[in-house]
Amino acid sequence: MAQPISYLEEIKRKAVHLSSLWMVAVTIALPRFVPYGRWYAVAIFTVCAAVTLVSEHDYANGGKYLGKLYGKLFGKMLRSEVTPGQWIVSGGAPVLFAAVLVNLLFPPAIAAASLAVMLTGDAAAALCGRKFGRHKIVNGKSLEGTLSFVVVGFLFLSIVGAICAQGKWFYLAGAAATILAAVVELFTAQLKIDDNFTIPVTVGVILSSTLLF
Repeated sequence: MAQPISYLEEIKRKAVHLSSLWMVAVTIALPRFVPYGRWYAVAIFTVCAAVTLVSEHDYANGGKYLGKLYGKLFGKMLRSEVTPGQWIVSGGAPVLFAAVLVNLLFPPAIAAASLAVMLTGDAAAALCGRKFGRHKIVNGKSLEGTLSFVVVGFLFLSIVGAICAQGKWFYLAGAAATILAAVVELFTAQLKIDDNFTIPVTVGVILSSTLLF
């Protein structure tokens, strides 16, 4: 059952979200500087996902070690009540599984941009939408939040594009990808899939069209 959290806890939650930008750096740097770096990145994200799942499960079942540590760090930020036996209680695991998938499917620049849009755009939408959202559009989400997603998400996509020396088609496709990702974020309730997973996959698929040019 969903439970409201304070705006301060929302800020902390999104700060954790933004701290995951290390995954963008890993996605760019490892393939560039380390032989078979892409596969090292996949391995790192897979291990992190496994640790996250085990910690969340342990927390839901009152574990004394990983679960207790998880509760101290993230317990107040959870949007849903925890029930015994529950496996995933946060968006952490979907973020990591998305990182695994985009690194498997796409070149580093596309994979990194896909993650950057999700991490920054989602944070901007939540914080700006909750603070300044006045015009509700879909599923209780606001126009202000959605516009924030598009602007911030495209900004960070462009930063990745510049770092990876991408051409103009990357930015044109990136604009379309960011807009569509914002739409996907609006309809998360209908899709019934965590937007931390659907957003990067959506962006990655659209950016892949740049490989044709």
